[in-house]
Amino acid sequence: MDTLSSAVTKVTNISNSGLSIYDQIETGDLDLWLTSEELSSILNEKLKGNSFENLPIRTRSKVAKELVCEALGYPQPKSFKKCQPRFTGQFFDTYVQKSNNLQVWNEELDVERRYVIIRTDENDIITKVKVISGSDLAALDTTGTLTQKFQARLLPTDETYELISSQDTPNVNTLLNESVKNLSSSCPISKPQANLLLPISTCFEKLKSIVGKSFKDAGADQERNRGAVLHALVCEALGYSDYRDNGQFPDVKHQLLEVKLQTSPTIDLGLVCPNSEAYLDIEKVNGYQIRHCDVRYALFYGNIENGMVNITKLYLSTGADFFSRFEQFGGKVLNKKIQIPLPRNFFDN
Repeated sequence: MDTLSSAVTKVTNISNSGLSIYDQIETGDLDLWLTSEELSSILNEKLKGNSFENLPIRTRSKVAKELVCEALGYPQPKSFKKCQPRFTGQFFDTYVQKSNNLQVWNEELDVERRYVIIRTDENDIITKVKVISGSDLAALDTTGTLTQKFQARLLPTDETYELISSQDTPNVNTLLNESVKNLSSSCPISKPQANLLLPISTCFEKLKSIVGKSFKDAGADQERNRGAVLHALVCEALGYSDYRDNGQFPDVKHQLLEVKLQTSPTIDLGLVCPNSEAYLDIEKVNGYQIRHCDVRYALFYGNIENGMVNITKLYLSTGADFFSRFEQFGGKVLNKKIQIPLPRNFFDN
């Protein structure tokens, strides 16, 4: 079933359930919880082409919420409660954006919350809807307005390879397939499947092949591009036939794997605390809800010399064990108006 079809099925279930936008839904519920991909698909299908022409800003915000209610099968409340987030059951907020300057007032970005950003053109017609998590949204900030909430320190030793977690979390252990031989027909950013999830020890053996490799440095201000090259190497090492990156956490969702390139000791974790037991925005896998602490973290340490990035060390850990090896420190929490300049191509994919 494609993403839109599964979203339509869930919207029908929501409509038949009689639930309001404030009624709690378990994250990952196969019948009622809309994943970010499904949310994006159904809202683009239902909202594009609607007009906010001549509406005051406050009214525009209310109408947007009403359109979202209708699109998702929820009854419209007589008035929208001033709660955070406004759509409590599906855990998201809505923003209508004509400009590329997103403003979030008087609250922190939330790692678990989804942000539904509705794009309008110069005539106030809805042209696109983008759904993004708080952690992925924070990663877009290039102004220094947002300070990293979570950071850790990597102190290298003489060891070239370190498998910090000898096995996965108990939650993931129940889903592993020791006999997986071929991932070439799988997509690295698709949702994890129990019959295709590699043990952390197997991932470690496959990722070792990246140590010793080098690639051209894209420049001091091009961390994202450097990370993309490494991400492609990781996909290849794990056995995927192609490289995919949708900018969402974790990088290789199919293997619950987050990839980080470290050319300095400071590990920037943004809003994601590796050992958090908060749930990921994905459907349950064989009845199990996946948590942030279940994610595997692959840290590749390296140096930059003569315009080349050289990978020299590999560290692999579950989120649960992360701080047993990497010391947590610092990070400030901002609680004021946050402004994030959205990239020009933000709504393109």
